[in-house]
Amino acid sequence: MIRTALAIAALATVFALPSQAGAQKASDTIAIEGATLRSASGTQEGVSIVIKKGKITAMGTSVAIPAGATRIDGRGKVVTAGLVATATRLGMVEVNAVGYTNEGRFGGAHPIHAAFQVVDGYNPNSMVIAVARNGGITSTISSPGGGLIAGQSAWLTTGAGSVAGNTVKQSIAMHVTLGHRASGVGHGSRGLALQKLRALFSDAAHYAKNKAAYNRGQTRQYGAGHLDLEALSLVLSRKIPMIVTVDRKSDIAAVLRLAKNFKLRVILQGASESWMLAKELAAAKIPVLLNPKSNLPGSFDQIHVVDDLATRLSKAGVQIIISPSGDASSARTLRQLAGLAVAHGLSWQEAFAAITTAPAEIFGVARGTLKVGVAADIVVWTGDPLELSSRAEHIIIGGIVQSQDNHQTLLLKRYRRRGK
Repeated sequence: MIRTALAIAALATVFALPSQAGAQKASDTIAIEGATLRSASGTQEGVSIVIKKGKITAMGTSVAIPAGATRIDGRGKVVTAGLVATATRLGMVEVNAVGYTNEGRFGGAHPIHAAFQVVDGYNPNSMVIAVARNGGITSTISSPGGGLIAGQSAWLTTGAGSVAGNTVKQSIAMHVTLGHRASGVGHGSRGLALQKLRALFSDAAHYAKNKAAYNRGQTRQYGAGHLDLEALSLVLSRKIPMIVTVDRKSDIAAVLRLAKNFKLRVILQGASESWMLAKELAAAKIPVLLNPKSNLPGSFDQIHVVDDLATRLSKAGVQIIISPSGDASSARTLRQLAGLAVAHGLSWQEAFAAITTAPAEIFGVARGTLKVGVAADIVVWTGDPLELSSRAEHIIIGGIVQSQDNHQTLLLKRYRRRGK
């Protein structure tokens, strides 16, 4: 135990990140000059952007730069909106192999955690976040997992700060798992797991109309407590969508029926065989959150997985989001995943939208875009952000230029000094 404590203390010394407090304020004026603007809408040369009080106040090819502004030379550089890592575990996992550093991953006999909110366990000082930020990620939808209903994800920025300061939207979606991953909940039957989910929504609808009777003990017995039923009412009232992790075609078809019966807003996650129901998903306006790297069958639910899932869905009119899908440490590879989708037929604009504007539109958050009046989440790149050879030179979140130090860069500096 003593050795373990000493080892952790040593790591903390090596990995401690410098505070940004006082380094810069959101009220400071920043100007990015003469950059190549790339977005889902296209490319524009010689663009300047002025940022003040945390927001974009001017943008174009003939923008006057305010006196006293901090200037960033964008000539020969590419400027984009900050990337959005959707449904990852950023801020929830430090080391996968160390159980107590994993927050909000539920197992065990109790499969219903609808009332759980990620913000209650989110760590804004996680070392993994700093690494992801250097990959151009300025926002994350951090999510729970496990069980039948894991709880509610939140939209947070990745800037140095606090949970309260980084929280853009506290409850963004409810997370549900079906298919073979949920068969244990149904005692080996995926169908029984789905039946339990239907029963829970029925209970939540009944509870919403009979709260007074419930408080008097005059209602039927429900399959969950009142806090979980209250949380599920957010989904029933369409205030938040339900993200369902599922892969097999038959399970996706069952989710479509569930969404229609209860009039739910649904987003599919994973969805390896969703291309087989692309027309139905487009008609129902159900987006798909996918990982282009997941192109091999990891289970019998993914027998019909394809390399070009993103392209097939997009051509059918299904809105897509590209994501590392749960993994915290791989969040930094988000732009590489978008590039992989381009390699398999998706256009650059569609791929970039899938990691910026699409999450913003689907979840109703004014981030992931460059427009006058919106929060200044901006990245200045050395080149095309979907190319491996490019890197982020400047990262601005909410109008604040972020430190690019993380435990990887600090170790590099440390051992370079030792070598001299």
